Amino acid sequence: MSKKLYVGNLSFSATEDQLKDYFGQFGEVISVKIITDRATGRSRGFCFVEMENADAAMNELNGKEYDGRKLMINEAREREPRSNHGGGDHGDHGGGGGGGGYNRGHRREY
Repeated sequence: MSKKLYVGNLSFSATEDQLKDYFGQFGEVISVKIITDRATGRSRGFCFVEMENADAAMNELNGKEYDGRKLMINEAREREPRSNHGGGDHGDHGGGGGGGGYNRGHRREY
């Protein structure tokens, strides 16, 4: 069964193909998705890797240096549905504010 991993503290120059090869030493990599800034298109320094044998990859690579930075790897968890804060009808714009903050609890949602 595959699992999705959150990989943080990623080098901004890392590519999805490089990461697929790097994680592939531990099992079949199903997908790699580097998260980018919507405005600039640049890497935000983290990605999600979905793969078989994810526990072995997480145990071996968490804290290891990759491209000059120590990786932080955790099991990703599904994003909770967004709620419409503030009541009232907000049309297609939705309500609620952003989550803010950086890497709370060292777990990212996908």
